[in-house]
Amino acid sequence: MKFTLIIQIILSLLLIVLVTLQSKETSLGSGFSSVTQSGIHTKRGPEKLIYLTTIAVGIIFVIFSFLNIAIWK
Repeated sequence: MKFTLIIQIILSLLLIVLVTLQSKETSLGSGFSSVTQSGIHTKRGPEKLIYLTTIAVGIIFVIFSFLNIAIWK
């Protein structure tokens, strides 16, 4: 039972880090280019990987949240 809570805490910390990396002012893409673009921005390379990883970690976090509700109820 405690194992699922520990995993959920780790996932929440990982999710915080991944979301922080995606903020517009400090995104990975802004560090590698000096050209600013207005309009549509497509995610490529590490930025896309972080984006997809954030989605996966978020889904796993929700699954563990429901699992913890079922265990502790």
